[in-house]
Order: sequence, then C-alpha cells, then structure tokens
Amino acid sequence: MEPGKLSAQTGHAYTDVLEHARNTAPERVEGYRDLNTGGSKVSLYARNQNQLIRALNEARAAGIPAVPVVDANHVIPGTPFDGNPIITAIGIGPCTKAEVQHITKRFNCV
Repeated sequence: MEPGKLSAQTGHAYTDVLEHARNTAPERVEGYRDLNTGGSKVSLYARNQNQLIRALNEARAAGIPAVPVVDANHVIPGTPFDGNPIITAIGIGPCTKAEVQHITKRFNCV
C-alpha cells in the first residue's frame, strides 16, 4: 500500500478496535486511556491477507478484542484494490505486549 492508504487503514484499525473494545471489554479501554499508565499504538506489516486472518483469529481465541478492516469499492489500478472487498488491516487490543507477543512476533514494524 502507498503510505497514505496505509495510514488511513491503520487509523481505521485503531479506532474500530477501540470502539469494539469499549462495547465488549470496557476495562481494557479504561486501562489504555489511563493517563498514568497510558497505552501505545504499534503498526506491523503483514505479507498477505492470510497472515492478517490468522492473527485476527488467534487474538480472538486469546480473548483479545480484534476486528478486521475491510476495504471495498476502491479501485487503484495495478494493485489488489479492484473494488472487491479486501482485508487491509486488523486492529488488536487494547492489550499488553505480553498478551499479544505470541501473535505479533512474526510481523515487522512498518
């Protein structure tokens, strides 16, 4: 993805998973928003959609809030964006590094 597209998709992942967690695991959101402990955001690179789906399923199985970001109806010639739905990102968390490391260790930072 081009940097602008990547930035937009990660933004969707951050906000979508936080809203999901607010509804399903509000205690996680409270800890994340705590000014004394605060949370951070990390963007990691996946080689393909299958890696995203695997990480999404593993996070959910571990009880960590996780949501897919699905892009649709956007056409960018010469890219996988042909207008069909495609998972471009996933949001995981809020969670601790220890909770998610077994999932994220195979990814690299963006």
